[in-house]
Amino acid sequence: MKKVNLLLSQSVKWKRFTRTAYAVFASLKKEVVIGVLSAMTLTFANVELLSAQNRVNNQINSYSLEEVEVTGSRVPLTLRETARQVTIITRDEIQKIGAHSVNDLLKYIAPVDVRQRGAFGIQTDLSIRGGTFDQLTLLLNGINISNPQTGHLSMDLPVAVDQIERIELLQGPAARVYGTSAFSGVINIITKQSTKNGAELHLKGGQYGSVGGGADVTQHHSDFTHSLSGSYHRSDGAVHNSDFKQGKGFYRGGYTNSLLAVNWQLGLSDQKYGANTFYSAAFPNQYEETRRYLVALQGESKGVVQWRPAVFWNRSYDHFELIRGKEKGENFHRNDVYGVSLNGSFSSLLGKTGFGAEIRNEGILSTNLGQPLDEGKEIAIGGHKNKFYTKKENRTNVSYFVEQNLIFSKVSLSLGVLATMNTGLDHTYRFYPGVDFAYRITDEWKLFASWNKALRLPTFTDLFYKSPTQEGNKNLAPEKTDAYSVGVLYKKPGFNVELSTFYQKGKGMIDWVMYDADDIFHSTNFNLNNYGFESSLQLDFSELIGDSFFLKRVQVGYSYLNQDRKDNQEIYKSNYALEYLKHKLVAQLSHTVYGPLAVNWSFRWQDRMGGYLVYDSNHKPTETVRSYGSHPLLDVKLQWTQPKYEFYATLNNLLNRTYYDYGNIPQPGFWLNAGVKVRLNW
Repeated sequence: MKKVNLLLSQSVKWKRFTRTAYAVFASLKKEVVIGVLSAMTLTFANVELLSAQNRVNNQINSYSLEEVEVTGSRVPLTLRETARQVTIITRDEIQKIGAHSVNDLLKYIAPVDVRQRGAFGIQTDLSIRGGTFDQLTLLLNGINISNPQTGHLSMDLPVAVDQIERIELLQGPAARVYGTSAFSGVINIITKQSTKNGAELHLKGGQYGSVGGGADVTQHHSDFTHSLSGSYHRSDGAVHNSDFKQGKGFYRGGYTNSLLAVNWQLGLSDQKYGANTFYSAAFPNQYEETRRYLVALQGESKGVVQWRPAVFWNRSYDHFELIRGKEKGENFHRNDVYGVSLNGSFSSLLGKTGFGAEIRNEGILSTNLGQPLDEGKEIAIGGHKNKFYTKKENRTNVSYFVEQNLIFSKVSLSLGVLATMNTGLDHTYRFYPGVDFAYRITDEWKLFASWNKALRLPTFTDLFYKSPTQEGNKNLAPEKTDAYSVGVLYKKPGFNVELSTFYQKGKGMIDWVMYDADDIFHSTNFNLNNYGFESSLQLDFSELIGDSFFLKRVQVGYSYLNQDRKDNQEIYKSNYALEYLKHKLVAQLSHTVYGPLAVNWSFRWQDRMGGYLVYDSNHKPTETVRSYGSHPLLDVKLQWTQPKYEFYATLNNLLNRTYYDYGNIPQPGFWLNAGVKVRLNW
């Protein structure tokens, strides 16, 4: 994975720009690079257009991405300036890996734990540094789309992997940047928005009745840009009750002029799938339908003080059947999340200052979660007649923040604090500070260290869910953490190596556990510390040797994690927090074969702690807990690429390994898929 930056060779380069006589730059007749770009600026940047300019402008000989950090702070900072650890999966890497979903991409980031119940991103949980899936904040173009009902549903994205420009990963708590829900890390998904007019068509298919297709269209006119995409995918599933149908639609528009930039997005996702042993292997024929709508509007002004307002709303529906086609254990849920935020920033002799506020409301109507309604509310979706929501819950979070960034030639220091109040807890403001520090020994070496505090409220499922096999706890306390991280980075053209260690002291961590073999799962709090280290190495032979060399890129990553639980009560079986990846090794190799034919090899080996309950042939639990253990996996993508079209084939789990990510659900063995993409320009 790369750290993003801009570098235009044989050009003049400044790291800061203010309203001074520097306007004389225009008379130099050279390309001037301003090294501070905001997330909104990057949103409207077009790599393809710049590449075309490079071919016709003799003053610019090359184009590559330089250090522009877009996730780790409240104000725009380059990766050179920031102390936070940010990993970016570029568009080029997305194409080479051959992933069918965002989850497939993140499998090859060493600190990320991807636990699947189904293939192609169906029923997938993501976590970072030993956290749980509820502790991760998910952003779509900078907008928080995490699901307050349960993190199980956060990855129901309205965009397919073909529409993604890059993915940014921030490791560790980021409460003072993205609110209290950013407990163990942040993933920001940035969609494509080209200024070229054209379309891309995509068809794919494979084993187990896997068929899909999609299209995206981009139209650019004057100051406006529009991107519209849609996709559909279905499969019979490789294991029992894992069939699915999945549809996605997404529209993103933008407007920019000399005074401001505005963009807006609308999204829809719809999924229907066999939820194999979703909550318990005692019920192997579970079924689920989910639907999500989202709308967001963002802006950024230009001037001495930059203002970045945003308003957002998303609604999600969830229909769950404990026994497929039966009303027993059936649940209906409707979530509404809406909010408004205003961020500001300016530069001065003291550095870069950021400030702002956000109001976010989370509400649910349900047949299972929340407090009883005085009068039932009809379920007005999916043709479910004479069925009513009988419960509800609502909470509002109000946050204020301030951050100061001191930037010198060798040292960067960022200090900030978040003040937040949530009506679901009480009406008291609590403060969550953080400090990030970086020291640049040379142009190649950087040392960095961070300390951040965070808090996370339980999800509605944690608080209220009740079934024959699970029971929530409405008296759960919020999770709290103090997180420390220290690391070193060595970076030069074509070569990156990074090593970091971390320690996260957790109080009141939430997990679903059984205390003995005859128990059901309960949501509970306990104190838990996570600590470990992460390392990565990247060799880019195109930069080191040149494009003529058949090897293109080698990447290797390894993470180690250990836990220290501070409670004395014995736990028979954990469902989430204690089932962590102790070891994870990932490696990727990209090379050409002949002409436009290229191959990408993706390998991972992981060793998971904990285990799953063994059930007998009558779906009754035994008293045996079988260890997850370790397993190696190998995926391969073959790709024939031309300017107007592309053929590819993906061979997932080439070694045909049987393994378990979660519970009693065997993951698919070897799975062959192939597809074609056609590009049209006008």
